[in-house]
Amino acid sequence: MPPPEKVDLYKEHREEYVTPRKPVLLKVGKATYLAIEGQGAPGGKEFTDRIGALYAMAYTMKMESKFCGGRDYAVPKLEALWWGPRKAHRLSDEPPETWRWKLLIRTPDFITEKKLRETAAKLVEKGKPELVREVRRESLDEGLCVQALHVGPYATEEETIALMEALAKENGLRLTGLHHEVYLSDPRRVPEARLRTILRHSVK
Repeated sequence: MPPPEKVDLYKEHREEYVTPRKPVLLKVGKATYLAIEGQGAPGGKEFTDRIGALYAMAYTMKMESKFCGGRDYAVPKLEALWWGPRKAHRLSDEPPETWRWKLLIRTPDFITEKKLRETAAKLVEKGKPELVREVRRESLDEGLCVQALHVGPYATEEETIALMEALAKENGLRLTGLHHEVYLSDPRRVPEARLRTILRHSVK
């Protein structure tokens, strides 16, 4: 019997990961993520340490699923939710050291909470930081959203967000919830001017 086809969540949900430069409205379904939360400026030690813990968990569970359970899947891109201490205000108006964030990697539903705890324990036994125990399994149901592709530095995202707000207003909607980013580029390898980031915001 041939092995099961490799699961690719981006292909299965490609309509949720469209990359238009001009903002669009779209429906985003419920999704399961590995998540870890923190506070501080992006690129700081807390931020990078938690990215490391999240990826350690994601890739370890992927490999164990492939070789022990027989179900292989592609590990999706890094995503993040962002907010400040005053959620009603723009994030750019808050000092970066006060920013809150939740780092996310989408995961198949067959990756269970029990598997998550077992993987964290194994990694700690092998010498990985206790931080891996902070990674948890969460669901996110964003519903109707406005989404656009931002090309360029993260610092210029306000230009794209303004277009997203304008589209929402044209349709009698307003941005709600948390600012969601999907990182299509690795900033360690791609020049700032060519960074590609999906920006998403729930609307009501």
